[in-house]
Amino acid sequence: MRSLPVLLLLIGTLMLAGCPKKPTTVPEGSGSTAEGSGATEGQGEGQIGAGRDLPGASGSPTGGPSGISNVIYFDFDRSDIRPEYASVITAHAKHLAASGGVKIRVEGHTDERGSREYNIALAERRSQAVRRALMLQGAGDTQLTTVSYGEERPAAPGSDESAYEKNRRVELVYGR
Repeated sequence: MRSLPVLLLLIGTLMLAGCPKKPTTVPEGSGSTAEGSGATEGQGEGQIGAGRDLPGASGSPTGGPSGISNVIYFDFDRSDIRPEYASVITAHAKHLAASGGVKIRVEGHTDERGSREYNIALAERRSQAVRRALMLQGAGDTQLTTVSYGEERPAAPGSDESAYEKNRRVELVYGR
């Protein structure tokens, strides 16, 4: 009986993995990057990673508290939030609590190591960890949505530790 939820989760993940993907492009004229946004220099228009044309995206990687990063990085194969990001979470939670109409999408990402299914699950755990932390500090449940991209939207190309570190992240994307 205990294996039934695991089996259902596995079947659901496999069904999602088989869904066709539409290519994501960045609209012309929005190829600028912002420091701390998770976007990297050298990413041109039409590259995956920025997510600015997704539903609810504000058109820029910011929109939260000024001067605060919208990206939270994680250790390899971990979904617990590092202590150095406590102030980032607190600032965003306070901003959301003070602005009831503001909504954000909590996007989980991984590096390319591991299977696609594993990375989707790990990215989901990361986005849920950030969501819980934001809610514990005052953000409302209706203000937050989560999405797990796994390895599908790398912030940095490459297969070295430098790229891996930039890709193990959660991005907070403010909507309208």
